[in-house]
Amino acid sequence: MGTGIEHEKATKICSLILALMIGLIFDFKLGFCFGSGFLIGGLWLSPDLDTKSKPIARWGALQIIWWPYRKLIHHRSPLSHGPIIGTGIRIFYLLFFTGVIISIGSKFHIIDINDLKQSLSSFARLYTKEILIFIGAIELSAWLHIMQDKSLLIRRKKK
Repeated sequence: MGTGIEHEKATKICSLILALMIGLIFDFKLGFCFGSGFLIGGLWLSPDLDTKSKPIARWGALQIIWWPYRKLIHHRSPLSHGPIIGTGIRIFYLLFFTGVIISIGSKFHIIDINDLKQSLSSFARLYTKEILIFIGAIELSAWLHIMQDKSLLIRRKKK
């Protein structure tokens, strides 16, 4: 595997199967969090955000925020396709831009930083397990992507 279509198909199938399994074994809320994280990880936060790809196109007008990432991160490098580090970079990169937007909103008194901090803190305390499952699922979707790319490279070398 390794093409965009194959990545998407595998992401959708695995997210459904794994979400149902987690939902049945633990509870449906955790299954939903896992399935959502896996889909978002595979379809919007894919290791292929460093190339012209469907995941980058899904961002629509917001794909401009990924332009610096695409210029700085080389395709299939450890920084984009490395387990844990690649996902971490993409999540922190997105959080950085979210922080910039929040900061601008705060400067224009559109967003109250103290209220936002309190709300986010309460949310994190109430839903710690769900947040960790969601983030873990984003990482697992990257692992699926990496395994598919590796299997493609192995098949190409055999030819």
